[in-house]
Amino acid sequence: MENFYIILVVILFALAISDLIVGVSNDAVNFLNSAIGSKVAPRYIIMIIASAGILVGTTFSSGMMEVARKGIFHPDQFYFSEIMVIFLAVMLTDVVLLDVFNTLGLPTSTTVSIVFELLGSAVAVALVKIKVLGQTVSDLNTYINSGKALAIISGILLSVVVAFTVGSLVMYITRLVFSFNYKKTFKYFGAIWGGIAITAITYFILIKGAKGSSFLTETTTDWIKGNSSLIILYSFICWTILLQVLYWVVRLNILKMIVLVGAFALAMAFAGNDLVNFIGVPLAGLKSFQAFIAEPNADPDGFLMVALTGKAKANTYLLLIAGMVMVITLWLSKKARKVTETEINLSRQGAGSERFGSSFLSRTIVRTAMDIGNIVDKTTPRSFTKIASKRFDQEEYQKV
Repeated sequence: MENFYIILVVILFALAISDLIVGVSNDAVNFLNSAIGSKVAPRYIIMIIASAGILVGTTFSSGMMEVARKGIFHPDQFYFSEIMVIFLAVMLTDVVLLDVFNTLGLPTSTTVSIVFELLGSAVAVALVKIKVLGQTVSDLNTYINSGKALAIISGILLSVVVAFTVGSLVMYITRLVFSFNYKKTFKYFGAIWGGIAITAITYFILIKGAKGSSFLTETTTDWIKGNSSLIILYSFICWTILLQVLYWVVRLNILKMIVLVGAFALAMAFAGNDLVNFIGVPLAGLKSFQAFIAEPNADPDGFLMVALTGKAKANTYLLLIAGMVMVITLWLSKKARKVTETEINLSRQGAGSERFGSSFLSRTIVRTAMDIGNIVDKTTPRSFTKIASKRFDQEEYQKV
């Protein structure tokens, strides 16, 4: 019986490798499109920076592994045999689903995929248990962590709204400050703007990312958290001075620097946040198997998975191996390039041929945004509107 479950664990990790490959092919667009679309550097430079970001980010993903273990269902209510069925179903579904999307050149959310796969498989197994035990559907809450699952799903939907709103606001402020002919203004304020941008990225990497690290000690993370204000202040001062000096000495293009640092941070965020989507389930399966064999004469159909309720701490070496698989895929996958080209084409500023037609929802969103814009325009003082119109004038820029 033990040998059978060893085979299942091996299958889970084989599927994990496949999932890493198809997952990176799908998600590469998330951290490559800005740098590649803006042509800030040759493609190989962007790929090297993104690869470094992935490897660093994998070591910051340990905290996210709990989502696969107990974020969607209550593992202590399932037996070992049932947990392995859930995990195997999730991995098979994820590999097939993502590969279909990649083949069609369509980007999709790996987080949404893994969350609903975990939810669907756990509900299916729970319904079987309910029928066998003579319970009712109302007992489903005993097995499904509905509160946490709803929070995760709501967070995903909210992140779309926040990203759209904040992105639009930052872009508006950027254009208002620098206009399209940014070179005149940028030589005076470029270093300050770069300092703000890279400090924000540093905050994300060091302060927010440290809590999920697999190698930093608790003392170190507590020190970083306790001194976050000083880290932000010194980071802003140092980056601003450094960027200004580099601009004076070597005429550094600060905007390109910001985009490249951002590409590193995005790749790191991808690995830190999304790695759980690819290997979180196999690692949870391995933990389940280790807990099962540690108990002498344990029955797979009677051994509750209480071990998965504890705090997750992933092995750094396993995370780095997963990172290497992602890096190799990033460089070699043709599907990754196809998905990237799809999103870059969709995000272009000018007109062009559309691969996807507009939908009723998209047209409604555009009309609503235009209506809101008209209302804001009517309530904004004319003096400010006149200044803003000049800052958003593209005529001089288009002549160049």
